[in-house]
Amino acid sequence: MTQLTIGIAGAGLVGRVLALKLLELGHSVTLFEKDSPEAENAAGQVAAGMLAPFAELETAESAIFDTGLRSIQLWPKLLAQLSIPQAFQNQGSLVTAHTADMPELNHFMQQLKCKMTAASEIQSLNQAQIQVLEPDLTHLTHGYFLPLEAQVNAQQFMDVSTRFLQNHPDVEWKPHQTVTEIAKGHIKTAKETVGFDWVFDTRGLGAKADMSDLRGVRGEVFWLDAPDVSLSRPIRLMHPRYRIYIVPRPNHRYVVGATEIESEDLSPMSVRSSLELLSAVYSVHSGFGEARIVKMLTQCRPALKDNLPRIEHATQTTRINGLYRHGYLLAPAVVEQALNELSIFTPSATESDLKRKAI
Repeated sequence: MTQLTIGIAGAGLVGRVLALKLLELGHSVTLFEKDSPEAENAAGQVAAGMLAPFAELETAESAIFDTGLRSIQLWPKLLAQLSIPQAFQNQGSLVTAHTADMPELNHFMQQLKCKMTAASEIQSLNQAQIQVLEPDLTHLTHGYFLPLEAQVNAQQFMDVSTRFLQNHPDVEWKPHQTVTEIAKGHIKTAKETVGFDWVFDTRGLGAKADMSDLRGVRGEVFWLDAPDVSLSRPIRLMHPRYRIYIVPRPNHRYVVGATEIESEDLSPMSVRSSLELLSAVYSVHSGFGEARIVKMLTQCRPALKDNLPRIEHATQTTRINGLYRHGYLLAPAVVEQALNELSIFTPSATESDLKRKAI
């Protein structure tokens, strides 16, 4: 295949997954990013990295389920490319509730089973069975084990991919450059206009001026260091107002958050949200009472009206956006789909294919 020059506007989660795939295909990549390469403010840095196609069926379309399963197949290869296979764990997840909230849990499971025959994979657990999976959760009397779910260490992926892409000979990284225009193989910033064989817009909310129905969905998380807690898989706690998740990281660190807040507010977490999240996680395990709060993070994820991802192709230009709260669950499969839809990225592509596509 002819090596193509590719411009990517936006070096968040989707931009990085796309860059890794294009490098694997033998192309050269230029990344434009309004922030620093470390991506401290990127949604992909704040995310818990859950790959939960079954649990998300409660509110998502069945297409999310299918795309999510494909991404679970693709993540190990992506992480192997970065030499961090340990950043992928597929020990399933546990969904549970306190006794008073058991109707919420049962309703949740009924919705899943109505939407997908594959929900038969889900296993109902009693108290003794929960303790076999998670010996620390001795007080929970009922739950469901979702064996096909997985997780990616989001922060490790973002950190290692920064170093990998910065040091790759076929990558040029242009930080602190806000993209003002993307069209017909060109990316324009306040400093320059650069032409490429193909350009991709993966700016997330940064593309709001070009996508009228794009909105932000706020996420809030704590990073807790809890040496008295030992959990081996993501835990979801059903709650009358929202779903709490607890995602384990190495060395007894946990990412704790709720699924979504319909707001584009990027201000720090409120006292009420903090109290609710911390009270909920303490109710799951008393050891969290002595945990240390490492970080409190907020960020907005890009979403469209239907809460589904969108791929748009134009002359020498492709836009990928709207992954909503499913960034890690969908990114690899959505990127794969976008490239498969473009003949110039197939193994049989030639110079004439590129010229034809550009007309």
